[in-house]
Amino acid sequence: MGKAGGTGHRIVWFSAQARSASVTFHTGGWGDAVQRGGRSESRRMGAWLALAALLSLALLAGVFALARRNALADMAQSRQGELQTRVQALESVLSRQRAVATVLADDALVRTALEQPIGPYRDRVSAKLDRLRDETDSAVIYLLDRAGIAIAASNWDEAQSFVGQDYSFRDYFSQALRQGQATQFALGTVSNRPGLYLSHDVVSGDRDLGVVVVKVEFDALEANWAAGPGLTLVLDAHGQIILSGRPALRFSRPVPDPGTVSSSAPVPGTDWTMTIAEPVAPANFAAALAAGTAGFGLMLLYAGAGLALRARLRVRARAEAERRYRADLERAVQDRTRALMDEARERRAAEMRLDRLQAEMVQANKLAALGQITAGVAHEVNQPLAAIRLMAENGAALLPRDAAPEVAGNLSSILRMTDRIARITDQLRGFARKATGQVGPVSLKEAVNAALLLTASRRTAQRIALDLPAIDPGLRVMAETVRLEQILVNLLQNAQEALADTPDPRIALSVEPEPNSVRITLSDNGPGIAPEARAQLFTPFATSKPKGLGLGLVISQEIARDFGGSLRAGPATGQGASFVLELPRAA
Repeated sequence: MGKAGGTGHRIVWFSAQARSASVTFHTGGWGDAVQRGGRSESRRMGAWLALAALLSLALLAGVFALARRNALADMAQSRQGELQTRVQALESVLSRQRAVATVLADDALVRTALEQPIGPYRDRVSAKLDRLRDETDSAVIYLLDRAGIAIAASNWDEAQSFVGQDYSFRDYFSQALRQGQATQFALGTVSNRPGLYLSHDVVSGDRDLGVVVVKVEFDALEANWAAGPGLTLVLDAHGQIILSGRPALRFSRPVPDPGTVSSSAPVPGTDWTMTIAEPVAPANFAAALAAGTAGFGLMLLYAGAGLALRARLRVRARAEAERRYRADLERAVQDRTRALMDEARERRAAEMRLDRLQAEMVQANKLAALGQITAGVAHEVNQPLAAIRLMAENGAALLPRDAAPEVAGNLSSILRMTDRIARITDQLRGFARKATGQVGPVSLKEAVNAALLLTASRRTAQRIALDLPAIDPGLRVMAETVRLEQILVNLLQNAQEALADTPDPRIALSVEPEPNSVRITLSDNGPGIAPEARAQLFTPFATSKPKGLGLGLVISQEIARDFGGSLRAGPATGQGASFVLELPRAA
């Protein structure tokens, strides 16, 4: 059984090696014993029966132990896969909410509200936090000033609003001022609901202005855990249960249960440990069933041997014929025993193949269901959006020229909002491509080729020349394939959009390997980046594109940071723009 405590973890894998045993019963010479007397023969037969009983017990015990080990090993493998899936789901939620706090800490409106206590900025910040809460599925988002007083909150218009509340006593507030950011799992003082508080300080120059706090509740995750196999527990660094498929276990310590087996794994980015425990009763039942089957086979074997012995004792005069009969019977029994053992091995192999096929079928069904859900959601969203846009366009066309300008303005606003919803859906779909695998060595040449392939159609349509270096196929960087391709595709798309009205458009890519890093520079000969836009390149929702959202470069920079690298704009040269992506070089 795995044991979790503090920040460490231990996973116990069960394995078993099949051991074969054979028992040979030698019955030759019993006819001579009959001739020497019934008493001597009875003693010898009693000894053989006792030995057979001991061997049978040993065999049944071995079958039970082997079957139990195999069943526990299968359970451990299945439990480990489910554990990794649940850890990845929890990590995804935490990463998304941390990004919310980080983005808000750099928001210009948030800083203005903290620097100017008098004015309309705090109400605007509360409205913005309310929208972000709905978009990110956060429990509540609020802004604390330097003294720990909430000046804006997503629940500003509710009866139990946080605005005006003093949270200076919270550890997440003081730690964020000292360390820049902090996390704390605790009960809400107003809602009395448990949750994880993610805080990030807001600074202006060298001054601390306040702290942004995002509270996350995990009711949906815990409900999924409760519906799944096993008992899921998430322990903090002190070994206390903070999340569970059984909410009643929160804020207690796990009690060892000898009737269960468990596997544990750390939650990346935290000092938490996740554990899944399962009862061993199914493994014991499977082992008992296997032992029962073997016992039935032994009963058949001993019944045959008993009949043979009884017949030989009754017909002493036919001793020689009986001996030949026993020899034939022994061979038949041995053949049957071997056949039963072969049949048992084939049955176990078939059961294992069936289990693997069932697991593969379940996974395939999950993937198919996920694809259907994604297609259905996209279809259901796009249909009403198209209908809304069509009706707005028809209304604008049929509107009399002397109609009130407010009506025309409202129709134009509806069209703009439908376009924005579509763009937001596309951006979020791209952001959702974030892979759940671990960062590892990735071929830079393969990633560049994939990104070029994804952007080739527009580049060909614009007749953009491409300058590419010869990239060493063995050059690898520390990244994750899908997300690295996402960065390169975003940079290429930005360059292609900038070259829309440029004569003789050209994009150049250079690769500079260093001992510990690799520098990738992508530049174009377009109009370049205006000084006022350069200052806000990596600010969320700040964009110079008429249809842009200002999230592409922000997301790409965060992905580069996750890899241990960086993404920045190249120096202003007067013509064109360039971006420099630095990544750790794989050994």
